[in-house]
Amino acid sequence: MASFRGFYRWAVAAGLLEASPAARLKGPRVPQKVPRLLDVDEAAAMVESPTQKGWYRVRNRALLEVIYGAGLRVSEAAGLDRRDVDLSTGLLHVRSGKGRKDRRVPFGSKAGEALEAWWPLLPVEGAAVFVNRYRTRLSTRAMHRIVRDSGLENGLARVHPHALRHTCATHLLAGGADLRAIQEQLGHASLSTTQRYAHLSTTQLVDIYRQTHPRARADQEDGGPSDEG
Repeated sequence: MASFRGFYRWAVAAGLLEASPAARLKGPRVPQKVPRLLDVDEAAAMVESPTQKGWYRVRNRALLEVIYGAGLRVSEAAGLDRRDVDLSTGLLHVRSGKGRKDRRVPFGSKAGEALEAWWPLLPVEGAAVFVNRYRTRLSTRAMHRIVRDSGLENGLARVHPHALRHTCATHLLAGGADLRAIQEQLGHASLSTTQRYAHLSTTQLVDIYRQTHPRARADQEDGGPSDEG
């Protein structure tokens, strides 16, 4: 497209054409990739039954619960230090980096239970919450692999950390959280970004509609026309 425009601009400048036929051409719109969305049962199965055995499994469950429960970016999960985790209040101090504002967010009781199980297995030395077999900080690459393999372990292909973060946002929205609250939870600078991440699946929308709309509730009495007209 750029080559066409450049050629015709040259042709107009050289006096070969009066106007460029490419002036009104528009590039094709690139479809926006939407991260995979897990339903509630899929997300629960995955975070509760991660891959690997022994202390790796305990670590992996804590990692998955925290990413899904708090909606963290994988870089934020990798950067978590023990001082950032308050098990008594269920809050994380998230150090976002790259000019983003730090924030404090809840992580939920299930993530709290998983962290409490993982805490005694952490080495005495070091600050990182999530460590590898050498007892040094777990890399984002390793986290991607853990999430992918845990998904496959539960019959879910192409799952990555961002899918868990996206799923967290969507489940919050489906549960009644407003976009501003989700924006704070995810650490988005712009509300438009939150709107892009937190969409409802068709199934969820139908379920919520049936539960909330007065003319769609299954338990509504079939009493005929209203007296009020």
